[in-house]
Formats: sequence, structure tokens, C-alpha cells
Amino acid sequence: MSITGTLIVQIIVFLLLVWFTMKLIWPPVMTALDARAQRIADGLAAADKAKSELAEANQRVEQELAASRSETQQRLADAERRAQTIIEEAKARASEEASKIVAAARAEAEQQAVQVRESLREQVAGLAVRGAEQILRKEVDAGVHADLLTQLKAEL
Repeated sequence: MSITGTLIVQIIVFLLLVWFTMKLIWPPVMTALDARAQRIADGLAAADKAKSELAEANQRVEQELAASRSETQQRLADAERRAQTIIEEAKARASEEASKIVAAARAEAEQQAVQVRESLREQVAGLAVRGAEQILRKEVDAGVHADLLTQLKAEL
């Protein structure tokens, strides 16, 4: 066979192979490639969607954290105000108790001072009677002396 005949036969075989490939092999390969391209596109779209959802979720988390921080600060401020109120109430009660104790101590001191004055009056009256007895040793009348002592106590 000549080279030209071989070349023509090879061209015909090649064209048959191309036609066979285009009709039977190429469509399933293209379908698989298109399906794979579609899956890749769907995956990329899902990744973009997930990325946007993640950004939204992060934004919501930041908002929740900010709300939580402000609520925590408000609770701390409320607790601090309540503590100050309790401290002020305790100081007021302590002041009232102190004033009551001071008033009771003053009343007791005054009562003791009255008792001491009364005791001193009796002692002075007794000393005056003894002094008078020694001076006047002649006459001693208990009734008269008692009246004199009562007058003397009243004067003192």
C-alpha cells in the first residue's frame, strides 16, 4: 500500500474515532464536567452564604456581648447604690443607738449626782447636828432637831 492510501485510511479512521468520541464518549464526559462545575459553583455559593451567615452570627454575638456588658455594668451600679444605702442606714442606726446610749448615760449620771447631793445633804445635816449638840449639850429635843434638819436639808 502506498503512503497516500495509508494516510487516507488513517484519516478515515481518525474521523470515525472523532465522530464516535463526539457522539458516544463526549456527551457523558461533558455532562460529568458540567455537573462537577455546577457542584463547585454550588459549593462556592454555599461557602459565600455560610460566610455571610457567620458574619451575621458574629454581629449578633457582639450585640449580645455589648448588651450583656451594659446589663452587668447596670447591675454592678445598682449593687453599689444598694450597698451605699445599706451603709447609710447602718450609720443612721448606729448614730441613733449612740445617742440613746449617751442619753441613758447622762440620765444615769444625773441620777447619781442627785443621789450624791442627797447623801451629802444628810451628812452635812448630821455633822451640823453633832456640832450643835456639842455646842449646846444641855438641851437635846429630838422632835425639834428633826424639824431643824428638814429645814436645813431644804436649804441645802
